[in-house]
Order: sequence, then C-alpha cells, then structure tokens
Amino acid sequence: MSNTILVAPLNWGLGHATRCIPIIQELQKNGFTPIIASDGVALALLKKEFPDLIALELPSYNIEYAKKGENFKWKLINNSPKTIKSIISENKLINKWVKEYDLCGVISDNRLGLYTKKVPAVFITHQLRVLSGQTTWFTSFIHSIIIKKYKECWVPDAESMPNLSGKLGHLENSSLNIKYLGVLSRLNYKKVRKKYDVMVLLSGPEPQRTMLEEKLLVEFNDYPKKVVFIKGKVEAEQIKEQIGNITVFNYMQSAELEKTINESEMVLSRSGYTTVMDLAKLKKKAFFIPTPGQFEQEYLAIQLSKDGLVPTALQDSFSIKDLESVSLFGGLPEINITVNWSELFGLFKGERKL
Repeated sequence: MSNTILVAPLNWGLGHATRCIPIIQELQKNGFTPIIASDGVALALLKKEFPDLIALELPSYNIEYAKKGENFKWKLINNSPKTIKSIISENKLINKWVKEYDLCGVISDNRLGLYTKKVPAVFITHQLRVLSGQTTWFTSFIHSIIIKKYKECWVPDAESMPNLSGKLGHLENSSLNIKYLGVLSRLNYKKVRKKYDVMVLLSGPEPQRTMLEEKLLVEFNDYPKKVVFIKGKVEAEQIKEQIGNITVFNYMQSAELEKTINESEMVLSRSGYTTVMDLAKLKKKAFFIPTPGQFEQEYLAIQLSKDGLVPTALQDSFSIKDLESVSLFGGLPEINITVNWSELFGLFKGERKL
C-alpha cells in the first residue's frame, strides 16, 4: 500500500506554508513520504526547507491586497473569477495526481479544491467562522460547504480555553468532522541570552507587506536599541545588511528564525494566526499591527489586546512610542497539547473508522 501524502498549503503570505512544516516532519517520522505542492513564495519556502522532496506547482489563487484596507473585500470579490478558475483547475490536478503519484492521502491547508473521493483528504483551517463584516454568515456558510467535501477538518488550536483563535476556530454547533491539533508551530522555545531588543517580523501578500516595511524602516531609523528586521521576502539567496542599529534580512529559514526570535526581547509583527501560534510557543512578548482590511487579523489583534495579552495599533497610526506599552501586557498564553500523530495519520492507513 502506498505511503505517499500530498501536503498543499495556500500561498497567502507564509503562514500556511510554515505551519505545514511540523506536519511534514511528523509524516516523515511516521513512515510516510510527503510530496509538497503550492505556488509562489509558499512553494519556494517549502522547497528550501525540504529540498529532497518532490515539489509540485498548483495554480495561483491570484490573491491581491488593496492599497487601502476598506477596499480589501471588494478586491477579493473582483479577483474571485480567477480564484474559482484556479480552484477548479487544482481539483482536476489532484484527481490526476492521486494516480500519477500513487497518493494515499491529501492534506490541504486552506486550498479549496484539493478534495477527492479517491483517497482521504484533510482540510486544515483555523477559520471555521470566516469573518467578512456584514457578510460573515454567508462566507462562513460557503466555507463550511467546502470543508464538508473533505473527510476531516484539522484546526490548529486548543478545543477548550485557553485558546488562540477564539470565535474563528470554535463553533457552538457544527456538523463538521473537526479534530483540534493544539498549537501548530515549527519553532521551539529555548532559554538563551538576548541579543536584540526588538525583532520586526513581516509577512503577507503585497502591496501591504512592502507598505509596512517602508513605514517601519522609517520609524526605527533613529531607534537607539538593537533591532533585527526580517522582511519576509523569500528569494534565491539570503541577503543581510546593516542600517544603523537595524540588522536587516530578506528572509530566514526555520532554524535561524527560531534562534533569532528566542534571542529577541519582543516581536513586532502582523497578527496572522500562524505568527500568533509561533510567538505563543516561544513565550514571546509581542506587538501586533493587523493587515488593513483583513477581518481575521483585525479580530485577533483586538481580542488579544482586550484580553490584556498583546497590544495593537493600526498601520497608519503606529509610532515607535507604542512599543512602550508591551511591558503592560501579559503575553500570549502557553498551550501544551500532545498530539497523537500516529493515530491522526491512521486515517491514511485505513486504521481509523471515519
């Protein structure tokens, strides 16, 4: 019987790809042979992390951000015909690849078209409730229809309190076949000597990533303390430069990123859910600037701030003085849940009844 599993994250920033890294590693530990599939920077990152694995390219969803946050939803709506076309194309591909690569299962992180009746397919998401303002009921309903096409839905969070995703990853009543994985992070906490006062950790689609990068480089220009600045741009080679007290990298791979976050006193970043999980795992103080117009990030930033855990500010109004508030907040909760990966992966061996 085949032991080959396709792991395919959505290319929306780097978060979906990075949280698939521990899953790929656990698949290997449990005797499976992963194949990675995505597009753009997500695929580039996974190819750097797993150079020996087969890497396949999926159609791009053509996700673009608006320059103004209030136009974000309409930008997605305008792009939806291209996105739907890509989803249909990837569904045709997965049914072809099941036979071509003798797959025994599929793990899709938010890629909507990778369901198939030929082998068990799993959907990973922390958004059982998809926030979209007044249309939240509709986007959540459509999302649930898509999730039901998969055998199981894996949610990277704790099932009960304390948890990180709040109402995003928890429904009062649901007919979905949900399994909670706990905090899913490729990184591990290590007690080390602090080297940097602030780490800036950027990610996300353009043009908002560049807009925040440019703003923060200006804000930190005269900052007297030591700063390490990760742009979140996955390129052919790593580039390092020194701008005053700021050490700037275009990107870091997992081992170096883990070391550098542990060496940093606090982290300034987007409030993307994977970043929230990483910082919780590393017991790190943080400050969040949500991507303008992205309801999920805005919800997480506001909720974590209301809970007294992490301060936040809007992108346009942020100033370097805002970082002084970090010491007044408690930091992200520590969530320790042991996942029985062998049992979870039993789905792909026919060892677990569905």
